Amino acid sequence: MSDFAKIAGMIRDIKFAMLVVSTDENHLHAWPMTTQQEEGSQNIWFIGDKRTEMVASIGKRPQVNLSYSDTGKSLYVSITGKAELIDDQAKLDQLWSPAYEAFFEQGKSDPNIQLIKVTAQGAEYWEGDGKILSAIKMATAAVTGATQSLGKHEKVNL
Repeated sequence: MSDFAKIAGMIRDIKFAMLVVSTDENHLHAWPMTTQQEEGSQNIWFIGDKRTEMVASIGKRPQVNLSYSDTGKSLYVSITGKAELIDDQAKLDQLWSPAYEAFFEQGKSDPNIQLIKVTAQGAEYWEGDGKILSAIKMATAAVTGATQSLGKHEKVNL
């Protein structure tokens, strides 16, 4: 299993990512985006709007961050990558779902649709032991004063 395959497996069932870009004012700004993975690659796809600050920022500064969380599993993933603005009708056809019609008046033929491909360059994750075990470990630490490991934390270089 490749290093990214492990990360891809962790985020597979997390529907939304926070896509973070650097704006013209040099601020970090995040948008919730629907994740679409490309099996077997380090690419993660999104459908954006050409009229947004997010798309303009990616065009100027392609380094982005994706953050994912599944609090039910105590799983948190951060992915750094390079974003590209792609025009590819076949890829749009593959990624499109009727839910996007809420954002694009003309459906799949809307000229404001912008495909965004993020190629992962690195990742970091935190995986907890679960709510009950973590609570027991925190209580133990409070009583004994000894630190406790509350799960797994790993950096993945891609």
